[in-house]
Parts: sequence; C-alpha cells; structure tokens
Amino acid sequence: MVPAVAASTVLFLVGVTFAWWTLAPAALRFLVAYGADVVEPLWSIERYLDFVLLLLLATGLAFQLPVLQVLLGVFGLVDAVTMLRSWRWVVMGSALAGAVLTPSTDPITMVLLSSAITLLFLLGVGLVALVRWRRPQAG
Repeated sequence: MVPAVAASTVLFLVGVTFAWWTLAPAALRFLVAYGADVVEPLWSIERYLDFVLLLLLATGLAFQLPVLQVLLGVFGLVDAVTMLRSWRWVVMGSALAGAVLTPSTDPITMVLLSSAITLLFLLGVGLVALVRWRRPQAG
C-alpha cells in the first residue's frame, strides 16, 4: 500500500505541475484573447483563483489513472492485454474527460489534457504488464 500512496502523491504533484505550467497559461491566453476586440476581459481575483484551482485539482486527480490501473492489475481484476484492447474507448473517454475537466471552453487545453490522460493510460498498461510479469502466477 505504501508504494501506491507514494506513487499517487507523486502523480498528483506531477499533474498539478503540468496544469500550472502548461494548461493554465494556454487556457488563460485563450480566455483573455477570445473576444478581446469586442469586450474587455475583467477578472476578479476570486474568479481567477477558482478557475486555476479547479484546473489544478482536476488535472491532479486525472493523473491518478496509472495508480488505479496498477491496483486493478495487482488484484487481478484486469490485465494489460484487456486494457490495450479497449484503447478506442480510452481515447474517447479521455477526450470527454478533457472537455469536462477543463473549466475553459478552449480546444487547446482540452487536447492537452486528453493527450496527457491517454499517455497516462498507456503508462498504466505498461506498469500493469510489468507487475504481472514480475509476479509469479499462483498455482
């Protein structure tokens, strides 16, 4: 359980860092530039903090996917081959998650987050295969 908690903490921090350095600037750039010639964007500090904190939290939680996959693999509920066979659903789900989890309406932030989720899924598949390969089969 200790490795899962440590990995979860590290992945959450990596997700927050990814959101802070990649997603937030792209989303804010889009929101400030979108319609700037028609209206002047006015943000209160409260709205800015709500936006950024929601983006950081959502991305940090999305980066927990490999931990969930490894736990499912360790408990024998799913294997790497089964996960890999459902890659089409994962791409669709990651696009949907990217659209829902990003608080802005810009496609750049959505594509960045959904690409990260897809790559994390593939990392999780690799980790599940590694865990199953290193663990001898019972019986």
